[in-house]
Amino acid sequence: MELQQLRYVVAVAETNSFTRAAERCLVVQSALSHQIAKLERELGARLFERTSRRVRLTPAGAAFLPAARQCLEAAERAAAEVAAAVGEVRGRLAVGLIPTVAAVDIPGALRDFRRRYPRVRVNLGVGASDDLVEQVREGTVDVAFLGLPTTAHPRGVAVRELARDRLVAVVAPDHPLAGRPVVTLRRLATEVFADMPAGTAGRAQSDLAFAAAGLTRDVAFEVTTADYLARLVAPGLAVAMLPSAYVPQLPHDVVTVEVSDAPARVEYVIWSRATRTPAAAAFLDVLGIAAEDVETVEEGQPTDRG
Repeated sequence: MELQQLRYVVAVAETNSFTRAAERCLVVQSALSHQIAKLERELGARLFERTSRRVRLTPAGAAFLPAARQCLEAAERAAAEVAAAVGEVRGRLAVGLIPTVAAVDIPGALRDFRRRYPRVRVNLGVGASDDLVEQVREGTVDVAFLGLPTTAHPRGVAVRELARDRLVAVVAPDHPLAGRPVVTLRRLATEVFADMPAGTAGRAQSDLAFAAAGLTRDVAFEVTTADYLARLVAPGLAVAMLPSAYVPQLPHDVVTVEVSDAPARVEYVIWSRATRTPAAAAFLDVLGIAAEDVETVEEGQPTDRG
């Protein structure tokens, strides 16, 4: 079994095509097909079902794929560790972030990182805080930027708190609240809201605050990105609540209003202490974070702060 064979299997599984997989791997299709057939003979099982219309994994192929990916990732990490030992940082850096991250200038940090470490490939993904914590624990994301309610804390990862912030109301320019200097949660509870999906950390920040005040609200629109929240607010479809530090990134066709009893959130950067790659350590260094001087909250420990 060779690493190149594993790369071919992963490419076919991800493209559902021998032709596209060969193009991705920069080989002729006959060579790719030959190597996969050779691997199937060695394993004693077919990995793909091939018809004139489609290619899909067999049950054996579905069982084989996760291990194949792990082997390729381990080989890549080994090469990166060797390079780091001789003073060169290379490999892959997977960065995850929430849509409303504001405590760090991510594009600026990545610009500085690429200037110092041009041989590192950077994968950037946007997701929900809870999902990003799980991805860091699993090793599919190296460094992630989160926003959580003040009562929550990432578990099972290395953690550095970046900033604390309060939410503000976001309304249309012609909304009755647009001219007010401040508003209360009770007044906002009479409005129709756009917010992040139920169950996400971004949504929990507002839900917990309204619940603590004994209030309910109508969340008529659920979206996954802050920019689309603003697009729903601008024509007057709804109001929203977003971190005040994110306000400079909002379009100019919305207005923000301070909330007297606003919920708060904490922004964190997290990473895996156990599987930190040279690229991840280098990125943390660019951010000015000492990887060793952090808090690690293990699974099973309390998540409430203070």
